[in-house]
Amino acid sequence: MNNIELKPACVFEMFAKLNQIPRPSKREEKIIEYLKNFGESRGLETVVDETGNVIIRKPATKGFENRQTVILQSHMDMVCEKLVDLDFDFDKDAIQTYVDGEWLTAKGTTLGADDGIGCAIEMAILDSNDLEHGPIECVFTRDEETGLTGAMGMKPGFMTGDMLINLDSEDEGQIFVSCAGGRNTTATFHFEREKAPADMFFLKVSLKGLVGGHSGDDINKKRANALKVLARFAYMVQEKYGLRLACFNAGKLHNAIPRDGMIVFAVPADKKENVRADWNVFTAAVEEEYHVTEHSMQFAMESAEAADVLPLDVSTRLIQALQAADNGVFAMCQDEEIAWLVETSNNMASVETKEKEVVVISSQRSNVMSALDNQAATIKAVFQLAGADVVQGDGYPAWKMNPNSALTKITVDTYKKLFGKDPKVLGIHAGLECGLFSEKYPNLDMVSFGPTLRGVHSPDERLHIPTVQMVWDHLMEILKNIPEK
Repeated sequence: MNNIELKPACVFEMFAKLNQIPRPSKREEKIIEYLKNFGESRGLETVVDETGNVIIRKPATKGFENRQTVILQSHMDMVCEKLVDLDFDFDKDAIQTYVDGEWLTAKGTTLGADDGIGCAIEMAILDSNDLEHGPIECVFTRDEETGLTGAMGMKPGFMTGDMLINLDSEDEGQIFVSCAGGRNTTATFHFEREKAPADMFFLKVSLKGLVGGHSGDDINKKRANALKVLARFAYMVQEKYGLRLACFNAGKLHNAIPRDGMIVFAVPADKKENVRADWNVFTAAVEEEYHVTEHSMQFAMESAEAADVLPLDVSTRLIQALQAADNGVFAMCQDEEIAWLVETSNNMASVETKEKEVVVISSQRSNVMSALDNQAATIKAVFQLAGADVVQGDGYPAWKMNPNSALTKITVDTYKKLFGKDPKVLGIHAGLECGLFSEKYPNLDMVSFGPTLRGVHSPDERLHIPTVQMVWDHLMEILKNIPEK
């Protein structure tokens, strides 16, 4: 490990304080109260709306009073993922961070830099007395990670600024000006359990140690999906020998690529050794298939205790649907200038077996809304054919690029001035709250950028420390160059 200075100190101090406060999605009460006290203790106008979003307004510094109001926006919640064997309670425990070379990471859990580092930058600006800027509105939205319900619940008029800088992007030097829309699909299989036939032998197979990652930004990186890998094996066994399913669990979050999972099932006792041999051949093939991206895959098979099983027709249809459901990139963008960008995708996010039902959740994304509708309909049809009850949310809209954006020009010009190189102006195959803001504030000029993060939505999440200073310097230069009203 190298000793690297955490700069700007004001930002990392705020980030350290944030990581002492539990802030799981949909359970942000403690961080909301903290932010409310933070603003009020500094004599700043602070408002919490009925959804739980927090806005803290800071007046302009001397000489900048006539500049347009800028909104700085981040989400306060974090994805709560941990190593399977780690004893950690995200509702009570503080995130334990450490420096590894030029990276800040956490001990066995997500770091919370998505989007805690954006919140920390805003808090450092609110806390400072020596910066130059016009009027600022710092907005902290809740529950971005599990449905963007904070942004959805925000009413027009809560924000009053002319320009918005979203601090929820993950590659320094990249300025995002559009994003994908998304929708979730939940398929539920209902049943009454029954006794397994007497001549069946129970096995448990499991997979862990996958890279995982963000279901939008990482969907094109050829990473294994634990749910889909295990479904492949279950389908193969089902076709060759017959299978009685007792339990299938994999994945946890709709916006994360599943990193681990397990199945408990029964096969005819005289076929158990065949299944063991097939497992060895199958796992070797999967390891070879993903030899570039997955270096820590851990497969296991062991005998399991007998248990009540799903009815044969239900487990057969469930496994067929999990095998059939499209996963990964469905289409790339057609426009030549962004042909590298994923247009449409699906992530098979989780399967959870309960006493009388199995719930399967998937996440569809596209920056073309008609393509999003089609992908969502495709996934829905697969599970309808399998006899599941299927529910789809309204989702969130795509954010379309504004070719006449004054804020984009300022952001690009100041970056060139500071760093002597051109930033990349891009779209992203992930949901940003900017899509929802664009519906409620159609005249709002927006960009999104942030420091470099890797491994988001997984325990491998890490923050590249030097890029935080770069983003801070860039943001300060932007604020100095905001035009007058």
